[in-house]
Amino acid sequence: MGSGYHVAIAGATGAVGTEFLRVLENHRFPIASLRLLASERSEGKRLRFGGEEITVQRLREDAFEGVQIAFFSAGASRSRQFAPTAVKAGALVIDNSSAFRMDPQVPLVVPEINLEDARAHKGIIANPNCSTIIMLMAVAPLHRLSRVRRIVVSTYQSASGAGAQAMQELIDQTAAVLEGKSVTPRVLPHQIAFNLFSHNSAINEWGYNEEEWKMIHESRKILHEPELAITATCVRVPVLRAHSESINIEFAERRPTVDEAREALRAFPGVRLVDDRECNHFPMPIEASEREEVLVGRIREDISNPKALDLFVSGDQLLKGAALNAVQIVEGMIARGWL
Repeated sequence: MGSGYHVAIAGATGAVGTEFLRVLENHRFPIASLRLLASERSEGKRLRFGGEEITVQRLREDAFEGVQIAFFSAGASRSRQFAPTAVKAGALVIDNSSAFRMDPQVPLVVPEINLEDARAHKGIIANPNCSTIIMLMAVAPLHRLSRVRRIVVSTYQSASGAGAQAMQELIDQTAAVLEGKSVTPRVLPHQIAFNLFSHNSAINEWGYNEEEWKMIHESRKILHEPELAITATCVRVPVLRAHSESINIEFAERRPTVDEAREALRAFPGVRLVDDRECNHFPMPIEASEREEVLVGRIREDISNPKALDLFVSGDQLLKGAALNAVQIVEGMIARGWL
């Protein structure tokens, strides 16, 4: 470590916390010091970063003294408890939980789409839900071509979205089923091996689960389109890492041509076009895993609606859906002299 910023990661030992370490190192983020924070049960663990071993400290209210940038991925309750303390200590908090996303005083940012919103922060910037980020990376460039009126999205969400223990459960259950053994779910509510089920979050009075509700309301905030019509169906699938989504996009007026859509997506930062009809090669989670770009393809006219396009996306939930997006927010602010 050398010249740069004094950085903390809250939730450093979790799946996203581990990705924060990888992203910061791979991007050569300017770090003067790095403080790794986690729950009491992880206190004392040692994690490697930049050729050094750093001891994990307990997440406490006095843990942010001297910290300039604090990346939070420790859950909504801990964010509500500790993020204001970090701000009081002088840190800019980039929070990966749902705690502050819909707070009108907190910017909700995907840097390729609405980085300018970050300038209005009051100490906290929220990282959107992973499914929202992955969807909007495909929707935003098309929205710039012609205003989007309605989105219908179905998600195919990997075990990584439920954390490291859920990923291990998928591995363990798969091995058990292949050996002819019965399985008992412990992390997820249902068997995940060779199965899929509605996203494991609470259902509200309208029949939507929390994940679907987040996609609806976060997308409106990020795109500055409070009346945007969105409906979502979120499903957990037996994929280890990277979420996929089937998206139907209806435009208010003119539908872009398929070629126009391809060009807009090809030119959009953070998107990789994977749209080979001849070889039937389109976005797949196995190819999106551990990649920074969101893969977009299956671009076609909706033959049932003259104003709609269909497409399919895959993106790494732990990277662009979480840690990478958070780091890119800060990188964008540094590049513009806002930090």
